[in-house]
Amino acid sequence: MLVGRADELRSLGEALERAGAGAPQALLVGGEAGVGKTRLVEEFAGRAERAGAVVAVGGCLELGAEGLPFAPFATALRALHRAFGDELARAAGGGEAELARLLPELAGAGGAEEPGDRHDVEAKARLFEHAARLLEKLAAERTVVLVLEDLHWSDRSTRELLGYLIRSLQGARVMLLGTYRSDDIHRRHPLRPFLAELERLRTVQRLDLARFSRQEVIGQLTAIRGAGPLPHLVDTIFQRSDGNPFFVEELTALLDCGGSPDALSESLRDLLLVRVEALPEATQRVLRTAAEAGSTVEFGLLLAVSGQGEEELIEALRPAVDVGILMPAAGGPGADSYRFRHALLREATGDDLLPGERSRLHRRYAEALAADPSLVRAEEHAARLASHWYAARDPARALPAALKAADEAGMRHAFAEQLALLRRAVELWDEVPEEQLRELPAARYAESYPLCRCADQPHLHFVDLLAEAAVAARLDDSHEQARTLTRRALELLDEEAEPERAAWFWLERQWQVVNSGGADGWAELGKAQELVADRPPSPVKADVLATAALWKMLHSPDPASIPLAESAVEQARLVGAAEVELHARITLATLRTHAADVARGIAELYELRDAADRSGAPTVIGRAHNNLASVLEMTGRSREAIEAARGGLAAARKQGLRDSIAFIGCNMVDAMISVGEWDAAEGDLARLRSYGAQARTRAFASLAAAWLALYRGDTDRAGELLAEAREEAGASQAEPQGAFRMVQIGARILMERGQYEEARVMLAEGLVKLPELGHESYLWQLLVSAAAAEGDARGLPGTAAGRDELLDRLERAAGQLDTPTPIWVAWQRYFVAELARARGRSEVALWEAAASALEPLERPHELGWVRYRWAEALLAGGAPGSVRERAARLLGQAHAAAEALGAAPLRDGVEQLAARARIPLAAPGDAAAPGPEDPAEALGLTARETDVLRLVTAGRSNRQIAEELFISPKTASVHVSNLMAKLGVSNRGEAAAVAHRMRLFESA
Repeated sequence: MLVGRADELRSLGEALERAGAGAPQALLVGGEAGVGKTRLVEEFAGRAERAGAVVAVGGCLELGAEGLPFAPFATALRALHRAFGDELARAAGGGEAELARLLPELAGAGGAEEPGDRHDVEAKARLFEHAARLLEKLAAERTVVLVLEDLHWSDRSTRELLGYLIRSLQGARVMLLGTYRSDDIHRRHPLRPFLAELERLRTVQRLDLARFSRQEVIGQLTAIRGAGPLPHLVDTIFQRSDGNPFFVEELTALLDCGGSPDALSESLRDLLLVRVEALPEATQRVLRTAAEAGSTVEFGLLLAVSGQGEEELIEALRPAVDVGILMPAAGGPGADSYRFRHALLREATGDDLLPGERSRLHRRYAEALAADPSLVRAEEHAARLASHWYAARDPARALPAALKAADEAGMRHAFAEQLALLRRAVELWDEVPEEQLRELPAARYAESYPLCRCADQPHLHFVDLLAEAAVAARLDDSHEQARTLTRRALELLDEEAEPERAAWFWLERQWQVVNSGGADGWAELGKAQELVADRPPSPVKADVLATAALWKMLHSPDPASIPLAESAVEQARLVGAAEVELHARITLATLRTHAADVARGIAELYELRDAADRSGAPTVIGRAHNNLASVLEMTGRSREAIEAARGGLAAARKQGLRDSIAFIGCNMVDAMISVGEWDAAEGDLARLRSYGAQARTRAFASLAAAWLALYRGDTDRAGELLAEAREEAGASQAEPQGAFRMVQIGARILMERGQYEEARVMLAEGLVKLPELGHESYLWQLLVSAAAAEGDARGLPGTAAGRDELLDRLERAAGQLDTPTPIWVAWQRYFVAELARARGRSEVALWEAAASALEPLERPHELGWVRYRWAEALLAGGAPGSVRERAARLLGQAHAAAEALGAAPLRDGVEQLAARARIPLAAPGDAAAPGPEDPAEALGLTARETDVLRLVTAGRSNRQIAEELFISPKTASVHVSNLMAKLGVSNRGEAAAVAHRMRLFESA
């Protein structure tokens, strides 16, 4: 019977109802040791199961931080496997190899390869994504409650997976419930920042269990004893327990055994040991032995460590079980297990051991596990063995055990735990005799690190250990530790004697610099290239060249990049580095499209996409699909890009490539914006931004959203999104594909705000790197945008200075760009027309040429602007009737496009031009529509305010306005303030910019 906790049970029940309705729930139950967290969860679990939910419970183990990752998830998933049977295997379809890292029973299903072959930067995110999708599938027909107990003992990988599930589960009938001991969470406890991070999420609910009140203690005593307690007994127990339910139980049990209330110790530890010390000595010895095993001890393991016979051990255990100190628990394969009724009991019992006694017990546990690994679950063996040998203070055995446990942690993508174990190995290295170090097997690497070419039997060297730890640190995003390990290795290495190994560490330094956002990594990559330049083919040489070619493609592509990529392909092929070869071929094909060999490059990318899918290598799959979609969009094949991206998204989802989903999706959104599917693109962006695991990916999503905001006329929102993109991009702002976009959006925003001088400085800085091979699409758009902004500003006071210089610079830049595809031809013609307009001579023939180039390409937004400017040029000199009819048709087409897209700036421009020209707007073939109202009236300006705005636009001061309109300067100031408020601007320059943009004071 559960006493109290009615409010908490109600909160849990309401969360279960919300989860059942398809809204994933996450709750954290905290409270001091003994306050009743487990009892509350047990009561709720029973109620949830009676309501039809499937409940799976897993508990964290104390040695989790030392290398037993995902322990609660493994236990909970095993419970789900029992509950769902084959249904779970079907739900895991396609992800068995990854999910086997959490649930080994899935290994081999569907022909999946052995876990641990893929240690790439997305490996952990891929595992987490598969876990999330598995839970969503299992919860499709019924509610699944996942309970993770004792999070204060959780390893970091468990916390990261829990956080991932909380953030990523969508529309699933899943409830995540965690418990933790709040009194253990000191200032530096690793759970503390995790809890603080979750508190910022509105989707997470925290329940803090308080101690019992006096009335609740009375209820608990009544439930325990079956009758109401005497008042003096209530006073004694409430005072001594301070309302802690566990201590209430212990005190009651002691009193029921004949203890005197006055004789009870003030020490909680002594209180807990009173009942233990009342047991037979043989039972006490077994309890002390069991206390050092961890949260749970298997019967077979305890039998081996205790040195007793089976019957003897059972007889020793029975008294502890009878009085409720030990409880049966589900254990290892083919054996029963035991756990202390409460962790406080185990801790008090273990604390009664002498230091030497404790280390000897750990040695016996280690020896038993080494002699018979089947005593515990296979996935737990290495970590528990390493923990016991370390606690036994035996470096010679602790070192190889730590290495073995680290290898298994890495195979499970638990890189935090792998790194912790490898750092322990580094710590133990000097304490192990040299002859034993020579017996350590050579490391197994999934990467290109070159093992020592020793004359004797290959074995692990200290530098090899540093290399493995550096990789784990990189994959764990522990940048500072990675730098420390790599620096130490380079100090130990003789670069002349071992150039390949040194090159590998410099390559690692490059990734560390890039991932930490400190620099672009080219200096480190250059050092690695120098070291392998004259060396024979090797995996590390292929890796260095492939990485250098990729760097050049992303940062400063030029004609020399192609031979570099070709060399990387050749080197990888010579040494059989299949994945490196595929990466290098993707880079090479992409560079070929950049170098105007478009047809060949795209054909190769299609072939490489299929080869990547066949390879099963996740990072290659994600990159092949992403580059194909990107190249198709940049070369104007936007519809094809959308279809390719959709295929890529399906492949990325199958592999659990969350970051690749975001990147491929961004390329799809770019293509959707190009073809005018803005509403759909906006919806996709809202979803994709939550997928980006890397800041760089989120930056590109923010840039795409900024484009849309700018196209729709929301300059303020575009500015916010641009600021987000810059913050997220870090050092990757230097990559041309992001840099040119940031310059284009930023400069346009500045010009919209009347900050023309700042915009020109930004544009000039952005054009410094011209030309950039392969980024012509971005460059043409930048040039068109800059020229259009200058054309809009022409005639505004104070904007003439610097215009001609910038326009000349834009024209020179355009002269350096090729036009091998129809879309680039269209951009070039569009630019020429805008350049002429910016110089004050908008020409009908140029606009007509631009329109004819755009019309076949499905670019409705750009075509709308070109038609609008074409009509403007036709009407500029007082057009005759036939020309006006043509202009009217163009305006109607542009207006229809603007309305369909939701492109407010284009729509406003068309309507204002039509108003000035007294042309009714109608789509082609429609009946004539009434002409738009006067633009000044549409803004709510009075006739006097319109006169004042005209003079403000001409650059007049308040005193000059007063003199010209025969009013006082104070009245002029009031009119200026009023019109600025109606225009939504903050200064006279912005007011003039609005008037100029809307053509308020130009004759038709």
